[in-house]
Amino acid sequence: MKKNSTSYIMPTYGDRDLTFERGRGCYLFTPSGEKYLDFAGGIAVNSLGHCHPKLVSVLKKQSEKLWHTSNLYKNKNQELYAKELCENTFANRVFFTNSGAEAIECGLKVIKSYWNLKNKNKKNIITFKGAFHGRTFAALSAQKNKKYSDGFTPLLSGFKNIPFNDEESLIKNINKETAAILIEPIQGEGGIKPAQLKFLKFVRNICDKNNILLFLDEVQSGFGRSGKLYSYEWAKIKPDILATAKGIGSGFPLGACLATKEASIGMTQGIHGSTYGGNPLGISVGREVLKIISDKNFLTKVDFISRYLWKNLKKIQSSYNSIVEIRGAGLLLGIKIKQNNVMVSNILKKNRLLTVPAGDNVIRLAPPLIINKKHADEALTIINKTFKNLK
Repeated sequence: MKKNSTSYIMPTYGDRDLTFERGRGCYLFTPSGEKYLDFAGGIAVNSLGHCHPKLVSVLKKQSEKLWHTSNLYKNKNQELYAKELCENTFANRVFFTNSGAEAIECGLKVIKSYWNLKNKNKKNIITFKGAFHGRTFAALSAQKNKKYSDGFTPLLSGFKNIPFNDEESLIKNINKETAAILIEPIQGEGGIKPAQLKFLKFVRNICDKNNILLFLDEVQSGFGRSGKLYSYEWAKIKPDILATAKGIGSGFPLGACLATKEASIGMTQGIHGSTYGGNPLGISVGREVLKIISDKNFLTKVDFISRYLWKNLKKIQSSYNSIVEIRGAGLLLGIKIKQNNVMVSNILKKNRLLTVPAGDNVIRLAPPLIINKKHADEALTIINKTFKNLK
């Protein structure tokens, strides 16, 4: 933050030199009318792009009827949305939140309450190096990443952080006190690192054999981003608990913790709550997003365009030694490079393509799921031009 800044906002986001006034589809526009292709997607949030007409319509309609009553009262649409989410996933129970971090917190409570009800001394949760689960104290404690936790010690106990995609390490760290395993099917902030499908199957098998709950963090990887509604479907497994947010509201603050009936038996009256979670506005948007994204034709298009992007990013990689690796899955892709990723992301921004830096010196691509070949080709042209001009 500049010393002479007059901003009244806490400087946690540093200097921000770009302002957008409006968005349409896959593009954002500055007050002066400059047009940017959005392959950041609000950090994997704007699943249906900006101001999708169907979302604008349902939000406007709901805003003229009812905004908020609190969860003291039954909400018919909330009940319907929970049913729809369960019908499209492994789950039988849903708790609505406003963000991914809240969904993670809820999932951790599901775990604790389950084993407390069972009177079992299962108190440890296994997590993985490179993970990111949010910025609350429990999330910071789970991921054990000094980049985010420095200055906030002591952290909470009860988490074991082990190498990612490492079967041997997982076996060594399982014991009678292991309550759950928490894993991202695709590590987002950690550098767009997918869990191997065989590893996800191995984790599910370990959980079954040792009476352990499997908790998936699909905040970034979920809601169509992988080409399936949730990326666990690629591994043909089912979790016990799942955290979802970001794309679930396509820009409207919304999240949820999904669970099986068995896993959620400890979530009894008064044990958890949210003032705004599942509010009428969020639910109206969420139902429409689910209706659009869960359509098989929509997901087929996501899978097609993601493979097209991947193939052509690999071609670009072959032309430049500065690109180390193309990684990821679906429309959550990463370009690992030799140069500083923040610097290159800023150059891409100057060339009117928005991206997001991630860990492991990766440039993250998380565009709206509605992109077509025209958008992909425009992005690929800018990426190629940018790397061609790098020194």
